[in-house]
Amino acid sequence: MHMADALISTPVAITAGVAAAALLGVAGYKVNREKGVNSRIVPLMGVLGAFVFAAQMINFSIPGTGSSGHIIGGVLLAAFLGPWAAFLTIASVLIIQCLVFADGGLLALGCNIINMGAMTTLVAYPLIFRPMTRLSQSSGRLIAASIIACLVGIELGACMVTLETEISGVTALPTNSFLALMTGIHLAIGLGEGLATGAILAFVVKSRPDLLATSVEAAAATGTTTTHRNMKGVLIGFGIAALVLGGVLAFFASEYPDGLEWSIERLTGSTELVSTHADNVATTLEHVQRATSVMPDYDSSFSGIIGAVMVVILVWSITALLTSGRRHKPIKADIGQ
Repeated sequence: MHMADALISTPVAITAGVAAAALLGVAGYKVNREKGVNSRIVPLMGVLGAFVFAAQMINFSIPGTGSSGHIIGGVLLAAFLGPWAAFLTIASVLIIQCLVFADGGLLALGCNIINMGAMTTLVAYPLIFRPMTRLSQSSGRLIAASIIACLVGIELGACMVTLETEISGVTALPTNSFLALMTGIHLAIGLGEGLATGAILAFVVKSRPDLLATSVEAAAATGTTTTHRNMKGVLIGFGIAALVLGGVLAFFASEYPDGLEWSIERLTGSTELVSTHADNVATTLEHVQRATSVMPDYDSSFSGIIGAVMVVILVWSITALLTSGRRHKPIKADIGQ
């Protein structure tokens, strides 16, 4: 669902960029001031970000369509980290994808952060997943909540892509047909992500229910303390999974176009659109992205591993900035509050 620059106008891109930056500022404040960043959540943010980056490289085929999809990972991140820390983490993933791998336009980065980040972590998670799992974390409930939340988050993102494209007015894509194709194909993608997210959470909760954000929130609400269990095994497990996904399984990803590319192809005959609004801002950002994208289109065999490591570094750098000069105080609940 990564939007290319050719889909949006500069005014829409600037508006989305300002909105995304504002949300990131709020997220930084929430994570740092209200909830606290500590020695446990910071490594988890980094490793989970790497896991999601690697998982996004694995496109799965949508039977009978000639299209493919990949998980976004926002609901999964929020289930472990809570909405604001998850938003910071997925934004870091999208920034690395954009700047280093030219996945999604730099002009469209704000749109992509809102469409894929905010719609999943700040809308679908708190409005659907959290209410459904706050009182019960049974496998069935986790899977059901994951499916519904992922469907809603991804469908909202698909609608936002269509809306931003229509408001921009720089393409000749028919809005109604584009919307129908986008929501239709992303319904299948959302179902696939929901099943994968539910399976991961159901597996984790059997041995480490304390990792879920709803568990920590419930403990905080009742004034009880969260049991401090060793995180080393969890971090190693997700780290190894990220390396396997990005270094091995990514080679078996579907080569079919993703949902957005497929929708455009159905309407224009090509998966790509040529930009028709080369103003100074768009041209400058295009040159910047060309300079920073040292591995465009993931053309290195080590793209998955390199990208995952870079996500860890970026997430840890952001959290280090958030906590610089701040005097840490003991906190009762420490993940995803």
